[in-house]
Amino acid sequence: MTTPADSQLARFLAQHGISSYEALRDRAAADPEWFWRAVMDFHNLHFFRPFDRLLDVSKGPEWPQWCVGGTTNLAWNCLDRTLAAGRGDHCAVVWDAEDGVSRSLNYTQLTALVRRAAAGLAGLGIARGDVVGLYMPMVPETMAAYLAIVSIGAIALPMFSGFGAGAVAERLADAQARAVITADCTWRRGKRSAMLEVVEEAMVSVPSLQHVVVVERDAAGATPAAHRHTRWADLVSGGEMLPLELPAEAPAMIVYTSGTTGKPKGTIHTHCGFMTKVALDFGLVLDLQPQDRLLWMSDMGWLTGPILAVAVPMMGATVVLAEGVPDYPEPGRLWRLAQDNRITFLGVAPTMVRAFMQQPADVLKQYDLGTLRITAATGEPWSPDAWSWFRREVGHDRVPLLNYSGGTEIGGGILAGTVLHQHLPPCAFAGSIPGMGAVVVDEAGRPVATGEVGELALSVPSIGLTRGFWRDPQRYLETYWSKVPGLWVHGDFASIEADGGWYIHGRSDDTIKIAGKRTGPAEVEAALLATGKVAEAAAVGLPDPVKGSAVVCVCVPARNVVTGPELVAELRQAVVDALGASFRPKHVYFAPDLPKTRTMKIMRRLVRSVLLDQATGDLSGLVNPESLDALKRVGEH
Repeated sequence: MTTPADSQLARFLAQHGISSYEALRDRAAADPEWFWRAVMDFHNLHFFRPFDRLLDVSKGPEWPQWCVGGTTNLAWNCLDRTLAAGRGDHCAVVWDAEDGVSRSLNYTQLTALVRRAAAGLAGLGIARGDVVGLYMPMVPETMAAYLAIVSIGAIALPMFSGFGAGAVAERLADAQARAVITADCTWRRGKRSAMLEVVEEAMVSVPSLQHVVVVERDAAGATPAAHRHTRWADLVSGGEMLPLELPAEAPAMIVYTSGTTGKPKGTIHTHCGFMTKVALDFGLVLDLQPQDRLLWMSDMGWLTGPILAVAVPMMGATVVLAEGVPDYPEPGRLWRLAQDNRITFLGVAPTMVRAFMQQPADVLKQYDLGTLRITAATGEPWSPDAWSWFRREVGHDRVPLLNYSGGTEIGGGILAGTVLHQHLPPCAFAGSIPGMGAVVVDEAGRPVATGEVGELALSVPSIGLTRGFWRDPQRYLETYWSKVPGLWVHGDFASIEADGGWYIHGRSDDTIKIAGKRTGPAEVEAALLATGKVAEAAAVGLPDPVKGSAVVCVCVPARNVVTGPELVAELRQAVVDALGASFRPKHVYFAPDLPKTRTMKIMRRLVRSVLLDQATGDLSGLVNPESLDALKRVGEH
């Protein structure tokens, strides 16, 4: 069991003579110059040329400049620094395919592969400032390619491996990418999914694209038209290239995030910003340590993927990459991976946990998860029953469950749990991550009272925050800085309770307002899930001629639960008992699945749009489009 005294955070506090996490937050807010330097020093982050000034806000809080005058390289701090610490023989990456095939690389091997890939990219003419797309499944080459791109000063553009040609083309064209690295295919639930063909269809619409690098995976099938492109094996067949010395604020990565309307937004992350924020979040707050073996099934197209590609080598730990899904080819694949790879740090999404809860109890009980010391979760807000089930059944009430919430635009988290807070109530966060200046405010920007729900906002510049939107600064200001002057408004509802716990209540654009009363969907959904009759739920507000808006719920029934009028009545009453008669659902529908992103966030805006028979907007982040057809049939009844 992990004890607070064993944690990186406890060592950091002791090193600086700080009495508590809360005292650290206060000092970080009062003296950011000290705080961010202290984080860098604790992890021995390397600057080729030390910066003259940590933070310059002369252009306003919207446009801070960090590490002014300094030079560094994100890839150097992930690999060369780790080799210098004597971890060359330590396992860096383990890869597990759906069919049981496995590979591994130690840090010496991973570094050599990255350096060869960097030399290969430079040989194609890719130079500092060029954008290189990364449309790949979770395989070792993906991590190597990402680090190689940033190593030479190019800008990585990771994309979700399930995107269609339109979504890939839109991102590559907006970023004016010069190259893209892809695979011929990936496998999901035993089925081959083409990737190179998607890129070839997309590239017709991307005039800037000059090179396609192909990782060949399907030995049984020919790679269509691969002779027109560069094979990965050829790219890495030559010499090596060391990481370049770069301005600290040089862009390292663009990650696109989908909005409710309009085209996806390209968030910009820099070398000094992303590496320092990851070092804080994972290396201190979430307590990732060199001896850890981490499994967190994700995708490079969502921020969790790049975070892991940086956090694990920066700490000199081991990451287990798993291609495919957590419940195939066997229902307990995730637990098997954790057992067989002696996982110590397991990351999950609450929606994933709710799906596992529907499996027979003996699925989980087959596996020994005794090596776990940390579990963490991000994505959707938890429901109390899922939180308690996971703590009890997976962690056996001895393993900390660290809640973590932030966003693509943040470069990491805003709120988190820590190993110093072992007994938080279900679903709670310990509070703001130091250096974020998180506050919960009303529409006028005033702090809300204890227990009241308000907008989650940032009151100080954070080093990990996006440096705007790619080629669209005005949209950036309108999206985050126009709602409350002087505050970054994130778009999440939150509250701070009397017990000191912080809670997320869902997206503020998912707000349900009934007869002047406002709530987030998470509260309605928690009441539905607490019945034990529902595996998943999405609550939305739809127009109502009397109340202005009415609650409508779409539920996925729990295993072996029979739907019908009696269940509808029970679920409606459960919401009334929890929230009052004003929030009694007008309708409760049942569906086999709910629309989700690859990170398992329920896309409530799509539920609302389909039920209202409105345009669905950007669907590029949707992992299960078949769910929309089922929703349409629900809405017709």
